[in-house]
Amino acid sequence: MKRICVYCGSSDGARPVYADAACHLAEVLYEQGLELVYGGAAKGTMGVIADRMLALGGKVHGVIPEFLRAKEIAHAELSELQVVASMHERKSLMAELSDGFIALPGGFGTLEEIVEIVTWGQLRMHAKPCGLLNIDGYFDALLQFLGHAEAEGFLRAANRDMLLAESDAAALLKRFRDYRAPNVEKWLS
Repeated sequence: MKRICVYCGSSDGARPVYADAACHLAEVLYEQGLELVYGGAAKGTMGVIADRMLALGGKVHGVIPEFLRAKEIAHAELSELQVVASMHERKSLMAELSDGFIALPGGFGTLEEIVEIVTWGQLRMHAKPCGLLNIDGYFDALLQFLGHAEAEGFLRAANRDMLLAESDAAALLKRFRDYRAPNVEKWLS
C-alpha cells in the first residue's frame, strides 16, 4: 500500500473527538509511510487531516470538483491538488489513486462515498480494503443495519465483511495489510 483515501466531513462535527481522530489518523498514516488522498477541502475534518499530514511532512493528494474550488474551499497548500469537472470524476480519480479507503465520521457525502466504494469492491471493480474508523461508536448503527440487511437476505456475510471497522487507526491499517477480497459473487443464488 502506498496511498490511503480518507472520506471525511467538510464540517468539524459536534465534538472535538472527531478532529482529534483525524489528526491521529494522519499521524498513523505518516508513521506507516502512507500518503493521503482526500477531497481537497481546507475546512472541517477534511482540512484537519490534510493540515496534520502536511505539518508532519507527509504527502497529500487532493481531488476537488471545479464548482467547489470556485467556492474557495480548496486547500491551497497540498502536495498535489487535481481539479475535476464533477463529483463523479472526483470519486473515480480518488479510487484510482488509492490502495485502500477509510471513512471517518461524516454526513451524507462521507456515507455515500464509503458505500459506493464498498459496492465497487462487491462488484469486483477493485480488490482494495475499505473501512470505517468507528470513533466513539459513531458507525455502530450503520454496522447494525448491515447485520439486519444480511439477516433479511439482501447482503451476504462475505460481502458485509468487506467493510472493516475498528476504533483504532493502527488496528484498521493492520487489517488493511492483511485484507484479501472475498471470492464470492454479489448476487444471492
